Amino acid sequence: MYRPTAPARWHGGCSGRARQRGGLNEAIHYDAIIVGGGPAGLSAALVLGRCRRRVLVCDTGSPRNAASRGLHGFVTRDGVLPQEFLQIARAELEQYAVEVLAREVVAAEPEAGGFAVTLGDGRTLRCRKLLLATGVVDQIPEIPGAREMYGRGVYHCPYCDGWEVRDQPVAVYGPGVDAAKLALGLTTWTRDVALLTGGKSRLRPERRARLARNGVAVREDRIVALEGREDILERVVFASGEPLPRRALFFRTGQHQRSRLAEKLGCALNRKGTVTTNRLSGTCVPGVFCAGDASDDVQLVIVAAAEGAKAAFAINHELQREDLA
Repeated sequence: MYRPTAPARWHGGCSGRARQRGGLNEAIHYDAIIVGGGPAGLSAALVLGRCRRRVLVCDTGSPRNAASRGLHGFVTRDGVLPQEFLQIARAELEQYAVEVLAREVVAAEPEAGGFAVTLGDGRTLRCRKLLLATGVVDQIPEIPGAREMYGRGVYHCPYCDGWEVRDQPVAVYGPGVDAAKLALGLTTWTRDVALLTGGKSRLRPERRARLARNGVAVREDRIVALEGREDILERVVFASGEPLPRRALFFRTGQHQRSRLAEKLGCALNRKGTVTTNRLSGTCVPGVFCAGDASDDVQLVIVAAAEGAKAAFAINHELQREDLA
């Protein structure tokens, strides 16, 4: 079993040495390569590091919540800045010899004994198990001002940001049923909710009636801008009619996988476009695991971290079975 000899570090290169174990291919460098250094990937690395496994985390440094003023719902870390959270997590890996590499993984292929992983700089590394913790990308509405105010008045998750705008006027933007459901859900935090469809909607009469019964106004005018000051949303401007004063706008315009690795490896995707996994983050591809927002569970930081820990548990058990066969 691998015994750590050097501290983990954030660097631009790596030195994984080939070694022999139980008759495996001598080219195997790592017990596990983790693609993605967010809460799921770092949590998995921590658990696997404590299992004395040789682990490499590859991360491009583009977290989904980079624009957030603070992550929430994570006990002992509620309100911490996302970058501070990542710094704390990386520091905890230092004593376990986990390597962290600032490189993109552009390809991964199954091979005898594990996987060949190709980096953006052309290098190929090898591992026995592969964990995808690559996350998703939110499709920010193509409305002037939306991108500039993302994380500061424009949000996608009420569990993350609903408390901060409680009892204030908010809007939900989206053309479909999911936006209507979100508008109803936001009445938990405030009773002043408006649903903005950006054009003629296809809401059925019964859904419109339910929205009306719960005090959610529907406005179908085309939106031309979001306006505010100092990154604070103040009003929604329409192509016709009066502007609508709002303190926040939540959107339901979709999301997509940040990486196509899961799809290329043959992992099953559900109708939402996330990876289908079992209860321990395993996919339908042997040796490939997926944790965090890229998988099909609740998309919260604390859930992502828990998924990473479960994936590490499963990976270590598989490695044990192989080592002790």
